[in-house]
Amino acid sequence: MDKKLRVGILGGTGMVGQRFIALLENHPWFEVTTIAASPRSAGKTYEECVEGRWKMDTPIPEAVRKIVVKNVQDVQAVASEVDFCFSAVDMKKDEIRAIEEEYAKTETPVVSNNSAHRWTPDVPMIIPEINPEHSAVIEFQKKRLGTTRGFIAVKPNCSIQSYTPAFAAWKEFEPYQAVVSTYQAISGAGKNFKDWPEMVGNIIPYIGGEEEKSEKEPLRIFGHIENGVIVPGDNISITSQCIRVPVLYGHTATVFVNFRKDPTKEQLIDALRAFSGVPQKENLPSAPKQFIQYLEEDNRPQVALDVNYEKGMGVSIGRLREDILFDWKFVGLSHNTIRGAAGGGVLCAELLTAQGYITNK
Repeated sequence: MDKKLRVGILGGTGMVGQRFIALLENHPWFEVTTIAASPRSAGKTYEECVEGRWKMDTPIPEAVRKIVVKNVQDVQAVASEVDFCFSAVDMKKDEIRAIEEEYAKTETPVVSNNSAHRWTPDVPMIIPEINPEHSAVIEFQKKRLGTTRGFIAVKPNCSIQSYTPAFAAWKEFEPYQAVVSTYQAISGAGKNFKDWPEMVGNIIPYIGGEEEKSEKEPLRIFGHIENGVIVPGDNISITSQCIRVPVLYGHTATVFVNFRKDPTKEQLIDALRAFSGVPQKENLPSAPKQFIQYLEEDNRPQVALDVNYEKGMGVSIGRLREDILFDWKFVGLSHNTIRGAAGGGVLCAELLTAQGYITNK
């Protein structure tokens, strides 16, 4: 591209918005030029807005400190300054759906971390290594919206990143039934331990709406385009439980799975290690070189040791062993605010840029 794409962050003061800003510092393709948030933040500099509540481990990037935050509701004003937006707004779902469509109709592509549009039939929900071809549905969406370059694309729920890539790597062996339990970090709720002291030394066996997402969203990832919409796959049935645990970053999954074919342990491990996709082939800036690592040690993957694998963009799998009720069982781990949230969004935007859907205005 001739020059960096100008990026707006919608909801830039929250935890995921902060993660977007941290990840985009010195990005080779993208430059954050505009930040939008709630009316109470509008008119202040970004560093004023996040003073005392910056949640990243790294400092606020110098390039964004003095950016004056805009009101996210001033759609035309924000859209006029950017080539595309990342969305991490904190609103009700119907409000998110409406405002993301409003931005798209200004001919501004929106790559969203939110769940509001994940089941809009002509909005692609993408894990770039698994279903990059779903971006083709954008052409149908643009016809519905009446746009030439504006559209919405979304990334899936953070927790499914810990096990869905394994199912994709094992496609040839036809996994058809799975029981999944996820053990989810508190940052998945946009909080740290200072915000949520009740989580110290505690487990909460409920996360609202999470189990349905864990069971259904992989099916949409494995679906196909038919008559201008994404039709979910029906090749695997998943049941899940989702538990909040006292960990800051990292969602762990324990998984039991049945296959229609009869793979060996060596075949399963080889398939994990060999699995890659368009991001690796195209050498996209945020793509992990090795998407999935398999760890041989009995006590891995561990959050403390493995959550930052491939700068948080890789997935760690371990403890693959035969089961007495199911065929196989394993443990997966992914970084929930990097691969599972903002990093997955950035990689999705890189894919859409490489495919020609996101361009300079």
